[in-house]
Amino acid sequence: MKLTLYLLAIALSSYLLGSINGAIITSKYIYKKDVRQFGSGNPGLTNFYRVFGVKGAALVLAIDILKSVIPAIFGGWLLGKLGMRTLGAEAAAFFVMVGHSFPAYYKFRGGKTVLAAGAALFVIDLRVAIASWVVFLCVMLLTRFVSLGSMAAGVAYPVSAAIFGLGPWCILIAALSAALLLFRHKANIQRLVNGTESRISFSRRGGEK
Repeated sequence: MKLTLYLLAIALSSYLLGSINGAIITSKYIYKKDVRQFGSGNPGLTNFYRVFGVKGAALVLAIDILKSVIPAIFGGWLLGKLGMRTLGAEAAAFFVMVGHSFPAYYKFRGGKTVLAAGAALFVIDLRVAIASWVVFLCVMLLTRFVSLGSMAAGVAYPVSAAIFGLGPWCILIAALSAALLLFRHKANIQRLVNGTESRISFSRRGGEK
């Protein structure tokens, strides 16, 4: 009974915090424009960067990192009372991803969960976080496709969780998280297949397009 109540508290609080969107908040209140009306229309860090440039990206990062890390710490602390700290942190991270993908505050139209998941990994397990981020950086730098790097890192999450022995329930949540991330990238997958996916430019100075 206690486990069920704890999980419900983690799921609800994580979803509501995950529904906060740094790109939308920053674009609307700093730039007085809505990032969803520009570029790909996706309210995520990559589209924000492409539309508005590097200025303001730090605030987007701060908001999206905090909204992921705080629930993961809370979830780990709460289930840690029952000896399941990692499971609690993972459950929180998953529901943050759900909130980021389908936010209650923005008509359930959100981002692709990459930063939300990536930040929470450092609370879940440092080894898994490093492995997933190394995969992301290597693939992204080699191909300049942020989406491809993100999906590769998503797959690396459950694989590294299994390698480092996080346990069956933790591996299951990691697999669900990876599946959600891949689902949110279905349009990117189609563009990659068609050869129309945009590559990131590291020399971009900013400004709207």
